[in-house]
Amino acid sequence: MLRTCATVILFLWAGLTSAEVLETSAGPVQVTPMVEGLDTPWGIGLLPNGDFVVTERDGKLLYVSDGKSKRVRGVPKVAARGQGGLLDVTIARDFATSREVFLTFSKPQSGGAGTAVALARLSESGDRLTNLRVIFEANPGGSGGRHFGSRVVEAQDGTLFITIGDRGDRPQAQDRSNHMGTVIRINRDGTVPGDNPFVGQENMRPEIWSYGHRNPQGAGLDARGQLWVSEHGARGGDEVNRVRRGANYGWPVISYGVHYSGQKIGEGTSRQGMEQPEYYWDPSIAPSGLLVYSGKLWPQWKGNLFVGSLKFDYIARLSGQPLREVEQIKDPATERVRDIVEAPDGSIWFISVGQGAVYRMTPAS
Repeated sequence: MLRTCATVILFLWAGLTSAEVLETSAGPVQVTPMVEGLDTPWGIGLLPNGDFVVTERDGKLLYVSDGKSKRVRGVPKVAARGQGGLLDVTIARDFATSREVFLTFSKPQSGGAGTAVALARLSESGDRLTNLRVIFEANPGGSGGRHFGSRVVEAQDGTLFITIGDRGDRPQAQDRSNHMGTVIRINRDGTVPGDNPFVGQENMRPEIWSYGHRNPQGAGLDARGQLWVSEHGARGGDEVNRVRRGANYGWPVISYGVHYSGQKIGEGTSRQGMEQPEYYWDPSIAPSGLLVYSGKLWPQWKGNLFVGSLKFDYIARLSGQPLREVEQIKDPATERVRDIVEAPDGSIWFISVGQGAVYRMTPAS
């Protein structure tokens, strides 16, 4: 495993904390803060004009332009407790004409909260959401504050993939009569695509695309439109999975980790009919955010996966067949990396919860 070292040697931006240069396998890269002073940021969405929006878990959506942020009004009410709150934000592919964005959040429900998805239009001024409607709500929710999952990805065909955690109720991830521990797939208006794997099957939620997940907090598409997710294990057993239609990813029957008590999980590491991870970490790194990189600025990284670590404060780069972690991009800026996305120009943007900031990574000139 390669480890990188970071040295602060460059001071460029007077308005924000200085940019930094660090060495990577692709040569020196510059890490520049794009906004600071955030309170528990969770998701970032990049707009066509170079501005961006970022969520804060307590329920705020911020619009950022030239390093200055303003609060966006019209955000849905959230249950901001535990791991819940305002979570992911994704910009619709047709934003230039529709100005629509997707939000995931923990929606207050009778007896608790559940992962929900809203679609809304961002005003031209960037300070208000209008025509907001909830297009999906997990059923049932739960009374605890754990494992909401909550990434939303727009697939190439315009459908939406949403990740949902097991809410701390482990056996529910194997029960397809509820949405816990699943990746779901819906149309943009919230209806169910007719080719979902469990449509028309008795006692199965038709939105489910895959199941047996624990808490997937990273999700992204590769160049072929294949969905990949990163998900939290218990003590050990964090996973990267290639998500297939109708597949069972095993939780809590199989895992490469153990319970926090040290006790064995389920039946071991494999069972017929259950998928193996493409890669797993032991010890756990607490993965959050996943990007499959296009190679636009760093051709040698084309097709590589980048996953943020909340526990060990780095960005993991994974490549190869079989998939392996081959590099750790580590710097004070990578403290508790929550989200990671690619901009149209090929730069890599990420959220540091520890620094309360959004950063942009580019080749150092």
